[in-house]
Amino acid sequence: MIGNKTLTMIKPTAVEKGFAGPILAKINEAGFKISALKLMKLSKEQAEKFYEVHKDRPFYNDLVGFMTSGAIVAAILEKENAVEAYRQLIGATNPDQAEKGTVRDLFGTNIQANAVHGSDSNENAEIEADFFFSKLERF
Repeated sequence: MIGNKTLTMIKPTAVEKGFAGPILAKINEAGFKISALKLMKLSKEQAEKFYEVHKDRPFYNDLVGFMTSGAIVAAILEKENAVEAYRQLIGATNPDQAEKGTVRDLFGTNIQANAVHGSDSNENAEIEADFFFSKLERF
């Protein structure tokens, strides 16, 4: 289902504040099928590997620290044009610039604690889904 899959992570601050349920409800209401789901805490090594693309960026160490600071919810979402549809649902990276009613507008705290991650391309959706889920964990 290339092009019909995306990955999301509900970030530590949103999980800690109890927003995982309401965020998953918005995902369901938007017509996404959740084909894999898990609650977990990323190790430093896992976070470094996942965000390796940003290794040379000044925010990398803070991002790794933040993403290992608490539990996350990872999920594979399916829907036609999933990457684009999910990015519309979650809104701009900076919650202050996110359209009203989007996930980041409703549940984001700041640009780092912006409630959720969403894949930025079909290719990355596949890579990210494989990072978190084996084939046996997908339904």
